[in-house]
Amino acid sequence: MSNRAFWEGKYHNNETGWDRGNASPALLDWLKELEPCRILVPGCGRGHEVIELARRGFDVTAVDIATPAIDHMQAMLEKERLTATLIHGDLFELILEPFDAIYEQTCLCALQPEQWPAYEQWLYTHLKPGGQLLALFMQTGAEGGPPFHCDVSDMSYLFSDSRWQWPDNGNEVPHPSGRFELAHLLIRI
Repeated sequence: MSNRAFWEGKYHNNETGWDRGNASPALLDWLKELEPCRILVPGCGRGHEVIELARRGFDVTAVDIATPAIDHMQAMLEKERLTATLIHGDLFELILEPFDAIYEQTCLCALQPEQWPAYEQWLYTHLKPGGQLLALFMQTGAEGGPPFHCDVSDMSYLFSDSRWQWPDNGNEVPHPSGRFELAHLLIRI
């Protein structure tokens, strides 16, 4: 998300290793409990999760900085006759009404770590009190990125218990890249 040209280049060069080709199994598990609500998907990519949420009756808003991602998602929504609000832009420049839930998958790990505190603040601001943050923290075990390694101890510091409840122990979610993500449902205080 750091700059449009970088991410659009990734799409044009077919360097989209974060793209599973379908909705994350973690989201499908969460959807067993989560009732349709107003939900935000920042850094949505090609929007497989956006499509799944729209199919299930959620009021979805999706944000991405890359034109090819938004164009692909728009075509998929039209093909399936679904609706979602798509925002093509830098999320740090957006101020939206707070949501009931936010699905965070590959946005955090795509940002430079020095941007993480601003992103946590952005998420906190855009989620209603008591709202759910459905977070997948990428585990690369490597230096550098993107994707950047989202160590759980760093995440628990970033999403501190003064602002977020961590009601679960998390689940490991395999990723087609050979890496894995840790799925945590956080509640905004």
